[in-house]
Amino acid sequence: MATLKYSRQRESIKNFLAGRKDHPTAETVYTCIREEQPRISLGTVYRNLALLTELGEIKKISTGDGPDHFDGDISQHHHFICRSCHQVSDLDMKSIDSIMDTAKEHFSGEIEGYVTNFYGLCENCTKKNKNT
Repeated sequence: MATLKYSRQRESIKNFLAGRKDHPTAETVYTCIREEQPRISLGTVYRNLALLTELGEIKKISTGDGPDHFDGDISQHHHFICRSCHQVSDLDMKSIDSIMDTAKEHFSGEIEGYVTNFYGLCENCTKKNKNT
């Protein structure tokens, strides 16, 4: 791959995500980055998010029928995705890396990694459902 030219906008997006734990959507990234770079376009944000994801510098988290969310933490960790409000949060839990051994028992190729997401209702949506 050719050397990528430095982009102040791309660097701002990457730094913005690195300092967050809330897994923002592209729209949220755009709104926040626009405060420091008023001339940035939504298309530029989307292109840079796609490029950073492709380069492995951020993670894209698909929530199914909701908007994609983005994570600046590329370490191995797991997410909870609310099926109602589509909020994404990190799960602080014991390692489940043994799943790799289980998968290798049933696959003759080479497994290099895994992604695990958990789905259900977040605390806020659970409370809302109980109140209705």
